[in-house]
Formats: sequence, C-alpha cells, structure tokens
Amino acid sequence: MKRILVTQRVVVDAATRERCDALDVRWHALFERCDLVPLLVPNDRAAAARLLELVPADGLLLTGGNTLAAYGGDAPERDEVERALLRHAFAAKLPVLGVCRGMQLVQSALGVPLTRVEGHVRPRHTIRVDGVPTEVNSYHEWGARESIAELAVWARADDGVVKAVRHVELPVVGIMWHPERIDPLREDDVALFSSAFRCGR
Repeated sequence: MKRILVTQRVVVDAATRERCDALDVRWHALFERCDLVPLLVPNDRAAAARLLELVPADGLLLTGGNTLAAYGGDAPERDEVERALLRHAFAAKLPVLGVCRGMQLVQSALGVPLTRVEGHVRPRHTIRVDGVPTEVNSYHEWGARESIAELAVWARADDGVVKAVRHVELPVVGIMWHPERIDPLREDDVALFSSAFRCGR
C-alpha cells in the first residue's frame, strides 16, 4: 500500500464559527480500490511541516473545494499549506495528483493564469479526453484555456477550457472533475489514480 498526503477543504461552521478541516467520505472508496492510505494534512503550516518530518509519504493528492485566495477565496491558510506541500513534492519528485482546485493550484504555482468560466458547474459534462468524448462531472467557476510548455493538456471541454494536464518531466497530473463524486467509480479514474501513485509497485 502507498501512503499519500491528502489535503482537506476549509469549512466554516456558521453556528460556532469554527474553521474545520474536512474531507468528503466518498474519497475512501477510491483510496481502497487503489490500495492507498490517506495521510490527512491539516491546514496549519507548522502542523503540516511536522507531519512531513515524521511520516514518510509516497505521493500528494490535492483535493477540491475552496477557491484559491488569489481569485477571491477565503481559505488562505489552505493555499499556504498546499503550496508548501507542492514545493516539497516537486523537490522530492513525489507523484502529485490535483483534483479541481488541486489542478488549479498546480496551474497557478507554475504561472498559468485562471479566468472565470461559464457552464462548468453540472453533474454531467461531456469533455474530450485524449480526443475521445467522455462524460464526467464539473464543479468549478475558474479555469484556463491555455497552458504552458511544462503542462501538456490531455483533456478539454468543447469551449476550450482545459480539463486535464500532465507535467512533461515531473510525475504531476491534474484533472478538473471529481472522481469521488461519481457512483459507481469510473474504472478510468481508478486506473488513473493507480497509475499516478504507482500502486502495486
């Protein structure tokens, strides 16, 4: 089994004003299918650093939720932690998989600007994956229509919005759909996660 760092969204409880770290429980079915053990990372820079020091990890999953602070999001502590994790993963050449916001963080970190997009919040959305029409879901209001040489595009929506990228040198993949929200799990997503995190090796 591979142990992967898993980031969490920030959720604010309106009644108590607590800022909570949260992970959709539907992720665990995908982790189990891919023989992955999640190491949940708190949205606290010091606590996350201690986790990195004490527990060796085989990869990094940047999950969805929370708009990036640079685009109006209200969870800057998450941005700080995830950018530090991404720098660590790049330096250690750890596999990275970014989902939705996670892909946006990778794009932003590498200098790809995002813009507002319309029509990308829907439970069913047909995109082209390696040129093949594929139905996924879509829950984002920010995206990019262009990329950079380091991030090869392998999926797009019909309006040109980039839906998946791969780094040409590092083991980094990004997707703009939420595989954990698709029931039953898509076998293509199970294969993608297994390949990205080198499961079974």
